[in-house]
Amino acid sequence: MTTGLLVAGLVVLVGALVQGAVGYGMNLIAAPLLTLLDPALVPTPLLLIASTHAVLAVLRERGSTDWPGVGWVMVGRLPGTALGVLAVATLPHGPFGAVVGVAVLVCVLLSVTSWHPRPVAGPLVVAGVAAGALGTAVSIGGPPVALLYQHSEGARIRATLAAVFALGSTMSVIGLVIAGQVTVAHLIAAAWLVPFLVAGFALSSRARRILDAGRMRTAVLTVAVASSIALIVRSALG
Repeated sequence: MTTGLLVAGLVVLVGALVQGAVGYGMNLIAAPLLTLLDPALVPTPLLLIASTHAVLAVLRERGSTDWPGVGWVMVGRLPGTALGVLAVATLPHGPFGAVVGVAVLVCVLLSVTSWHPRPVAGPLVVAGVAAGALGTAVSIGGPPVALLYQHSEGARIRATLAAVFALGSTMSVIGLVIAGQVTVAHLIAAAWLVPFLVAGFALSSRARRILDAGRMRTAVLTVAVASSIALIVRSALG
C-alpha cells in the first residue's frame, strides 16, 4: 500500500467516524483532502464509499429512521439536483460557495436564537431542494436536512440522514454508471478504502453514545458551522 493511499484511508477513517457519530460531515472532511491527494478519488470512489457508509448506518439504526421525512426530502432532492447542475453550469463557483456558506451560518445563528426548525412536510421538501442543489454544486448537502432535525434524538438524526444519503448516493451512482463514469480503477480505489471506512464506522459506535448524552445538537450545529466556513474559505482561495 502506497503512502498516498494510506493517507487517503486515514482521511476516510476520520470522515466515517464523524459521519457515523453525527450523521453527516464525511464530504466536509474527505472531499477537499482527497482532491489534494489524488483528484481521481473524487467524486466517483468517494461517492461509492459514502454510499457504503450510508447503508451501514441505516442498518445499524434502522428502527429510528423517519421514513416519511425521508420521502419528503427526496421529493425536493430531485429538482434540487437539477438546480445544482444549473448552478455549476451558469454561476461563478467561488461567489456561489461563499453565499451558500453565509446562508448556512445565518441558519445556524437563527436556530440558536429565535428559529425553532421542525421536520415537517413543507420545510423538509425545501431542505431536500437545498440538499440536492448544494450536494451537486459544492459537495456539501447535509446541513439543510440536519438543521431541521437538530432537536431530535441522535439515533433519529443519524438514521434519517443516512437513509437520505443512501437513496441520493444510489441515484448518483446509477447516473454515473449510465454516463460511463464508473471504471474498474474507481472500483479498485474504493475497495482499497473500504477497510478504513469500516474502521471509522466501528469507532463511531462509541462516539455516538457520547454525543447522545446531551451533546448531539451541539455536534450537529458544529458540523454545520464547519461546513459553512469550509465553503467560504474554499471560495476565497478560488
